Amino acid sequence: MVNQLKKEKSPYLKQHENNPVDWMPWNKETLKIAKNKRKPIFLSVGYASCHWCHVMAHESFEDEKTAKILNDKFINIKVDREERPDLDYIFQRSLGILTGTQGGWPLSMFLDENAVPFTGGTYFPPKEMHGRPSFIKVLENVSKVYEDNREKIISQVEQMKMVFNEINSKNAVLNQDLEPLAEKILQYMDNTNGGFKGAPKFPQFYVFDTIFYFYLKNNKKNFYEVTEKLLQNICSKGIYDQLAGGISRYTVDDKWTVPHFEKMLYDNILFVRLLNFYVENTKNKYFESKLVQSINFIHKEFSNEDNLLGSAYDADSEGIEGKYYVWKYQDLKNILKEKFELFNKKYEISEAGNFEGSNILVERSKNILNENELETIKEVENKLLEERSKRVAPLFDHKTQVDLNSYWIYTILHSSIVLEDKEIFKKGMIYFNKIQNLLKDNLFHCYDKKREEIDVFLEDYVYFCLLLVSVYEITNDKKSLDQCRILLEKAWELFYNEENQVLQKNIKKSNDLFVEPIDLIDNNIQNGNSIFLLICNKLFNITEEISWKSKIDILKKSYHSSINNAYSQMFSYLKILDICNDNITFTFFGKDKNFNAIHNELLKKYFEKGTFIHKDSDESFILICKNQTCSKKLKSSEQVKEYINAKSI
Repeated sequence: MVNQLKKEKSPYLKQHENNPVDWMPWNKETLKIAKNKRKPIFLSVGYASCHWCHVMAHESFEDEKTAKILNDKFINIKVDREERPDLDYIFQRSLGILTGTQGGWPLSMFLDENAVPFTGGTYFPPKEMHGRPSFIKVLENVSKVYEDNREKIISQVEQMKMVFNEINSKNAVLNQDLEPLAEKILQYMDNTNGGFKGAPKFPQFYVFDTIFYFYLKNNKKNFYEVTEKLLQNICSKGIYDQLAGGISRYTVDDKWTVPHFEKMLYDNILFVRLLNFYVENTKNKYFESKLVQSINFIHKEFSNEDNLLGSAYDADSEGIEGKYYVWKYQDLKNILKEKFELFNKKYEISEAGNFEGSNILVERSKNILNENELETIKEVENKLLEERSKRVAPLFDHKTQVDLNSYWIYTILHSSIVLEDKEIFKKGMIYFNKIQNLLKDNLFHCYDKKREEIDVFLEDYVYFCLLLVSVYEITNDKKSLDQCRILLEKAWELFYNEENQVLQKNIKKSNDLFVEPIDLIDNNIQNGNSIFLLICNKLFNITEEISWKSKIDILKKSYHSSINNAYSQMFSYLKILDICNDNITFTFFGKDKNFNAIHNELLKKYFEKGTFIHKDSDESFILICKNQTCSKKLKSSEQVKEYINAKSI
């Protein structure tokens, strides 16, 4: 056999096409080979911008000695986790079940000849270090164990399936108050630096999205404080790109200073999304500037050949992590000359630096700068940005992911409302029309001009449908509403798992994994099941079709039951179940243009948690309902505001 990745189009798989390892893609033919040869499978899962994936590739997969062992003893499969999120989910969970350790990337799993996992790990070094065995030693041990215990290992498939079934089992407690579950998470917060305690530090924005939602609902000060603390630290520290905008994946320290420099589209979507809600409700100009800067950064730097957005930037450039982003003290002095001291008033710059002798830009906690100084610093930042652009840029994973692009468009349409920015709205609608033309009712997961479409997953359907229904709510585009109804009904047919009464991650009929991927946990973005419920609730409110109510009842029961087992990993459900319980609707009758202003004001305040309905009528008025209790006909913006204030909606 030879390395077969030359035939693949994934940027991540292409990175490994010249490895001496006989890599094969995950498909039925490869799995059949493993079964016929009665050989275990070595499964390596990663993605193009993954730093430790690159490290392991260089140390082990480019090494002839290691490659020989892999080729002799294993069927070797390489997978891009962004192409196969269902596969990644199942094997990440399998690692936790089998070893009790936390997953990550690269994911290094050992499967039997039937593609059922029996052990694994993440990064393995070429030599034993830091308590990790050498990769060669791991390969030799696993190979011997499989040879000696093949029958026993193969027989363990039913045990693995049983464990997954137990994970998916439910607790019978239903319809509990959801806010106390959100409040329980506060004990794990870092009250000094923001976010969760310890290091490495991941923002986990979907948690704070829910926390801030409950703050807005009940005005709990502690919910507000933890959200503000998180955003303040992220926007001022090294995880934020102070020159261009946007954030890195996480930081290795507990103060948000030293990032793991890769930039993921999904992290930045959630960051912008949380800023939307925060800025709308606080009117804070500092965070508004970060919001605008980050939107501009995404549009400029993540644009791809499809005129949509790619998925990620590598942490490395020229083989060195962070080289593109950091600054030597003397280089800054030479570039900035007389303006260096002023720049140093805003940012913590030192000769020793804060990262391997270089400086990651971090705002000083106290910088009292006047307007003229801030304007000058802006010019300096642009100069440094120009200087940085001359460096070798990190690798860009250009593939278009339907779920992420849909979620981004949805998010910036919200941004355009918050910022009252018509240009951002126009940009959002241009993107919307592009993705509409790309899909043409044929949904898929990944695309670029040089490749065929890849599979389709629950998240592709739900995030595209969320975009469609929001376009209807914002613009009264009934074609988008109709398309949303058709596609969400199709998603139910493709993904609904009757046994578990939830939607599984991949299409039921095409599942090629040893168990169905029943995923109820928030990961990189909010879980697809929770978003499905949100859209169902909106469609029922808009159409009054009983089929949507039936789906809501099934899913609410299942989600409520599951939350009791894993509430800390299901924060999007806390918010969306509560939205469904409150069920706030705004119905606009007629075509009174005088209502446009109040429509936009209501969208600002109730985007996502309310449903906006448009009805043809000779008479123009607005109805506001909460849990089927409705207002009288409201015929002016003043009446709308009076009603909202009186009823505390």
